[in-house]
Amino acid sequence: MSNFNEERVLSVHHWTDSLFSFRTTRDPSFRFRNGEFTMIGLKAEGKPLLRAYSVVSANYEDELEFFSIKVPNGPLTSKLQHLKVGDPIVVSRKATGTLVLDNLMPGRHLYLLGTGTGLAPFLAIIKDPETYERFEKVVLVHGCRQVQELAYGETITETLPNHELIGDMVRDQLVYYPTVTREPFRNRGRITDLMTSGKLFSDIGLPMMTKEDDRFMLCGSPDMIRDTRDLLSGAGYVEGNHGEAGHYVIEKAFVEK
Repeated sequence: MSNFNEERVLSVHHWTDSLFSFRTTRDPSFRFRNGEFTMIGLKAEGKPLLRAYSVVSANYEDELEFFSIKVPNGPLTSKLQHLKVGDPIVVSRKATGTLVLDNLMPGRHLYLLGTGTGLAPFLAIIKDPETYERFEKVVLVHGCRQVQELAYGETITETLPNHELIGDMVRDQLVYYPTVTREPFRNRGRITDLMTSGKLFSDIGLPMMTKEDDRFMLCGSPDMIRDTRDLLSGAGYVEGNHGEAGHYVIEKAFVEK
């Protein structure tokens, strides 16, 4: 267990019957870039039961936050969902991942496309001052089946615009676009359909996407990742990675289960 820190749960929030988030203490030695993930879990029979989780909190915050689905028979999430304040949890001392700003070419507009718990890494990215220094507009698109699954909406629309460090940037540059597919809501439809039809861009008052101006980060369901990747690649966009910056990046290490 020398590669892990033991942290303590500070708070737990249940968004729906299938979604929850929790905050933990943070060892001062733990370092990460906004958008990265780490391995977290519980000790089971002397061994850690682990899963990759993006860090919701920004790298300058004193606590760690994670956003999770509840899988009734999932080896880890079936146990994690019962976390209480004060419970121990193990967190890897190492963070990694491709959803970082350095893996993107310079551009004007940054689109953060997430479904379900794929929102998690983007919550850290929209708290990063560097995000707003690099891009004129930052568009956070969160797709879910139902309205109640649009977690963190109040954080994005009310808390962050009043944040002492980034509030001015958020108010001027962040565009939040939640969309659902299975019930009435002001924005309806799958992310790729909204992009292809142009509705996403017209709704937010930005021009249709171009390779010169627009950069994309993708995180979420396998279907969304596949379809959006096909859309971007078909239009000539190049995928970036740690070796070479591109027009878009995907977190290959995991997708929403």
